[in-house]
Amino acid sequence: MPSIFSEIIHQIVTKAELFFKWYSDAGREFLNFLHVIFDNGFYVFLGIAFLISVLYYILLFHNLFGKKRTKNYRFNEDEAPFVTIQIPTFNELAALNCAERCLNFDYPRERYEILIGDDSNDPEISQKIQEFAGKHSQMKVFKRERNMGFKPGNLNNLLKYSRGEYLVLFDSDFLPERDFLKRIIAPLQNDPKLSVVQARWKIINPNHNLITVLGATMSKVFHYLFMPFVQNFGGVSFLCGSAEAVRKKDLVDMGGWQSGSLTEDIEYSMRLLTNNKKLMYLEDLECECEVPYTPKDLYRQQMRWAYGVIAAAKLHFRNIVNCKLPARSKFSIFTFCSGYFLAVLLLALFFFGTLSFITHEPGPMNLPLFFGEMGRNILLTSGLLVASLYAVSKDKDIKRMDKVILSSFSYGFIVTYYVNTGIYKVFSGQPMEWHMLKKKGNEAKAQISTS
Repeated sequence: MPSIFSEIIHQIVTKAELFFKWYSDAGREFLNFLHVIFDNGFYVFLGIAFLISVLYYILLFHNLFGKKRTKNYRFNEDEAPFVTIQIPTFNELAALNCAERCLNFDYPRERYEILIGDDSNDPEISQKIQEFAGKHSQMKVFKRERNMGFKPGNLNNLLKYSRGEYLVLFDSDFLPERDFLKRIIAPLQNDPKLSVVQARWKIINPNHNLITVLGATMSKVFHYLFMPFVQNFGGVSFLCGSAEAVRKKDLVDMGGWQSGSLTEDIEYSMRLLTNNKKLMYLEDLECECEVPYTPKDLYRQQMRWAYGVIAAAKLHFRNIVNCKLPARSKFSIFTFCSGYFLAVLLLALFFFGTLSFITHEPGPMNLPLFFGEMGRNILLTSGLLVASLYAVSKDKDIKRMDKVILSSFSYGFIVTYYVNTGIYKVFSGQPMEWHMLKKKGNEAKAQISTS
């Protein structure tokens, strides 16, 4: 009896070995086929990423050696236009910091007003905003019953009450200098064809932690490299959502802000560009502001911006292609969006690279070859990192380059995931909410108000 049982077990094991040998042989052939696909796919995306990396080097060299298009405009105080300053806010006491700065502008006091769009759902914060505004005749608060359409919905509501020929917009955490209003209005005052003017952002909390290092670095790359390039090379520009001036007539004629847009600034900029309107970026005019200091808030911010920019590009793609803008202007618009293309490419490289590694024929690990190829790939796609280090070097707020590198190769990878999530939601038709972000300015103002 035992011998019969042993024979049965032997036959089962033999057949199992034959099956696994057959499966291994056939499976290896299939895995080799997949490996060729994944390996070739990896190098295709690596080549595209290399081209975008080269683009960042072009931005860097253009910033070093290119000519500026921005003119120096003189403000005529005798003919100062009436200006409406708009500060949309949602549960942000930091708006009062911004309003205080605006009250101290050296602009003729009778020639501007300050409107706060209070969408707060916290009655205590709304009360403090109302109490502050009640002390200043130049300031009014407009509160909606419902926060419909997010920030652009708030701005459209303020538009109905704005008396100014020009609108100057600030997010709550922005802190303009005393001469800011004169300097941003001067180009509009001197050039009737100009529709909008955008100032540069200056981050005031770049060294709080690695999150603010990363957020500040991304902002510096955008404002020191991208914005000057699209203006000086392509002759175009974009609004950035704050520290900006808008000609009210053009905004009204265009139908106002796109309600519900997550980046109303980019969407409106694309509308202006495709209608041959003139936009300007003032490289020499800065406005202080903050970046998020918690990982969750930075991820949400970057995901929202990616969603909004790609949604706007998708909406206006045909108009941009078919409009009368010169080729270099259209190329500059593509350059403006290239950061999001790079995020998609990095995800594709990770995906194809991982699958290529998994499907590779088993064998001893060649560590020198592995690390050599990895170093080569990092070098080929190093444009963004080098551009980041250059942008940071132009601003002495961030003291150590090692933090830039550390944040880029840690939190930066997670940011890439969230950026891709935002892009995916655009093309899959999924909605996205507007998440409010924590800012130190809110905390500081709250402490002052309660003391």
